[in-house]
This record gives sequence, structure tokens and C-alpha cells, in this order.
Amino acid sequence: MFEQQQLNYDRIAEAIEYIKNNFKEQPNLDALAAQVHLSPFHFQRLFTEWAGTTPKKFLQYISIEHAKKLLLQQQATLADTAFETGLSGTSRLHDLFINIEGMTPAEYKNGGKNLQINFSYAESPFGNLIVASTSKGICYMAFEDDETKALNALKQHFSNAYFQQKLDLIQQHALFIFQNDWSKLGDIKLHLKGTDFQLKVWETLLKIPMGQLSTYGHIASKIGHAKASRAVGTAIGSNPVAYLIPCHRVIQSSGNIGGYMWGNTRKTAIIGWEAAKTALREAN
Repeated sequence: MFEQQQLNYDRIAEAIEYIKNNFKEQPNLDALAAQVHLSPFHFQRLFTEWAGTTPKKFLQYISIEHAKKLLLQQQATLADTAFETGLSGTSRLHDLFINIEGMTPAEYKNGGKNLQINFSYAESPFGNLIVASTSKGICYMAFEDDETKALNALKQHFSNAYFQQKLDLIQQHALFIFQNDWSKLGDIKLHLKGTDFQLKVWETLLKIPMGQLSTYGHIASKIGHAKASRAVGTAIGSNPVAYLIPCHRVIQSSGNIGGYMWGNTRKTAIIGWEAAKTALREAN
């Protein structure tokens, strides 16, 4: 048993190293599987189990990190960046950034300059909040009673963007969740920017069902970094979208409520509110 686990670990370690060294060739699943002498199906399952993500996604993470360095540090053109990353053209570079970063390569390069952000203030069962959106989805939501402080905090996240106070349809669909209208959940889109690690943590938070709780350690295990509870906590604390990305559903393994960017009392209230709503829905 131990020998098989060691063999599996060695294979995945070899595959990861191969991807890091050869990402410019954009190897497909068959090529990666052949490198460690496994069938594509077996390799896909084994890699996902050990690395916490698929081989394709890992290749994308490695590729986009290289592309980001070229765009920011070397001020490379989009065409040169696509070529140096092993992509067939700027359209594939565009798709990669949209899928992973939630923004175009040009938007990433200029720090959000010319990015149009609509924002509005709203009430919720847990206090006043500010919600902001781009054409792609909700990019920011935070509990804050002081509107000036709320807007200043939003602008710190997107220092070069253009802001307009406007309640749009994207925001309305998101705010319906506080009115017990769950029919619009499928219409809620998010537009996030963050590190690969942060995005993986936030994506995992979205999978915690309403009315249920998880722990920092469990989240760390789910993303393939079982010993990174502290780093997970930091990523959760950087969550830019209150409530919709349910960081309030993560508590300490001891059962303590743990910290919350918008206050532990509010976190306790949200957990209780969700538990009551879930029980009512199940009873009906």
C-alpha cells in the first residue's frame, strides 16, 4: 500500500515538473499521461486526486503566471505574450485570462484602467452594503454603513477603474438572494481578480451548501494543500464579495466561529439566518 502511494506521488511529482518545464509546448492530456506511463483516464484521475486540480487547469495556471510576468514586468505585447506562452494566438490568451483572472489581458496589464464599474448601496438583513459590478459580473460586495468608507474601499480594489453609481441588472439579481428569491441564483455572475491560490479557495467556498459549515482545514484539503490552513484563512480574509462567496460558512475545527472581515457578530447572525431558512425550505 505504502509503495503504491509512493509510486503515485512520484508520478504526479514528475508530471508537475514536466508541465512546469514544458508548458510552452502546451502538452495535451495524452502527452502528459505518456510521460508517466499511464493511460489518460488513470492519469487524469490520479493527478486530480493528488494535485487538487485537473492537469489542464494546472497547465493553465502555470501558463497564465508566465503570461502575467511578461505583461507586467517586461511590458510585452499581447501577441508576443501569447507566443512566448506557447499559445496559438491572442484569442487563446484572451480566453485564458477570462477563464482564470476574470478579465482580459489588456485589463490585467493596465490595472483596470478604462474598466467600467457600476455600484450601488443596498440594505440587507445583516446591515447596509455596497455592491459593484462590471459587464461580466459582481466584482465587489461589502457590508458597510458609511457610504463614503464603502466607496473608498471599493476604489482601493480597482484604483484605475471608472466608477458610476448605478443599480444594474447584475446587481439586482445578486441582491434578490436577501429577499428569499432563489430563482435568480443562476443569473448571478462573478467577476473576480486574485492569485491562483485565492481563486481556488474562493471557488471551493462557492461549493459549500447554504445551511452547512466547513473548516479551514477542510478547505485546505479540498484544494490539495492539506497543511495550508493558515494560507487558506488569509485567502478567505481577502474575499472581495461578501455573502455571495460564503466565507461566513467557514469556522475553526474546534467549533469556534472564527474571524470575519465584517464582524463576528454579523457572521453568527448570517449562519443562524441561513440555518433557519434551510430548515424552513426542507420542512416545506
